[in-house]
Amino acid sequence: MDAMKTGTDTLFILLGAIMVLAMHAGFAFLELGTVRYKNQVNALVKILVDFAVSTLSYFLLGYLVAYGTSFLVGAETLVQKNGYDLVKFFFLLTFAAAIPAIVSGGIAERARFGPQLIATALLVGLVYPLFEGMAWSERFGFQAWIKGAFGETFHDFAGSVVVHAVGGWIGLMAVLALGARSGRYGRDGRIAAHPPSSIPFLALGSWVLVVGWFGFNVMSAQEIGKISGLVAVNSLMAMVGGTLAATLLGRNDPGFVHNGPLAGLVAVCAGSDIMHPLGALVVGGVAGALFVSMFTLTQNRLKIDDVLGVWPLHGLCGAWGGVAAGVFGQQALGGLGGVSLGAQVVGTLAGIAVAVVGGGIIYFGMKAVTSLRLDQEAEFEGADLSIHRISATPERQTSF
Repeated sequence: MDAMKTGTDTLFILLGAIMVLAMHAGFAFLELGTVRYKNQVNALVKILVDFAVSTLSYFLLGYLVAYGTSFLVGAETLVQKNGYDLVKFFFLLTFAAAIPAIVSGGIAERARFGPQLIATALLVGLVYPLFEGMAWSERFGFQAWIKGAFGETFHDFAGSVVVHAVGGWIGLMAVLALGARSGRYGRDGRIAAHPPSSIPFLALGSWVLVVGWFGFNVMSAQEIGKISGLVAVNSLMAMVGGTLAATLLGRNDPGFVHNGPLAGLVAVCAGSDIMHPLGALVVGGVAGALFVSMFTLTQNRLKIDDVLGVWPLHGLCGAWGGVAAGVFGQQALGGLGGVSLGAQVVGTLAGIAVAVVGGGIIYFGMKAVTSLRLDQEAEFEGADLSIHRISATPERQTSF
């Protein structure tokens, strides 16, 4: 009976791993549709190779840092319990590999390929697992301290902070280290528009991410017996809230419309298992509005050339989701309770601190010893791009 249950759990989490793995195609097409034609091949190659490097780094070091478990043991040990621990590694790897995929969107069109792969190995092997272990594995005494101070542990069911806020704030450090794309901001104050090369590809990337996100959130239960329909419905409602808010505030701009659902889903990850669906709708709506307003601010006022808006989308909406779990998870607002606003605020700030310090050390440290930027803004420009282009040109410029 136990073997059958373990086999079912193994299949359950394997399906989740496959769904989240598919999300990396979403990252690729979202970036592909947003960048200029000449950089499309670069975007596709970078996402795939980043995932390969992430796998090795997380297998050899990152999982050990986060959970204290090494895979450098005999095969007989690895296949115990139907290999559940191996499939759990696969599932959590797809989360870890989202960090460089997020960063990739921010630094698109001007990062050198080699140095970025080195950064990927360090981020997935050290920086991300450090906070993952603090939040999800009760390592380093962090959760015990939080519980002692606030009466509840820091709650992040599916990674609003652990994955998205951490990835988004690391992305900000990378963008600041590399600087803006050549010609993006003129000395006379003018901003050169770089509209998406393909709205259809951008939309495809968004849809792939949205569908895969239900594996990202629902399968975070990691056992079939802990599966929750509440997580699925809350994910749906947050997606809807983010879409509608971004559509309204973004004035039907297709770039905002297709990033709105992603903003909502980023924000609901943390509290998707404890909120009421109406609370999730509000959380998603706020996230959609936050993304539109902060993307516009960073691009036009602050002149931070974050190509896909990964800091507003993941960094800020992820942080909002961590705090929102402490608000809308309360029983007074229809939630299930068992969560502390103070714990959520402190846990969220801790994740941001790890990301800023770790990401800053890596990117500004590498900048001090090597060149992070390309002399030309596409390392694969020499390749034949004809098969990667669409014949139509977007009829109107978007905010992206």
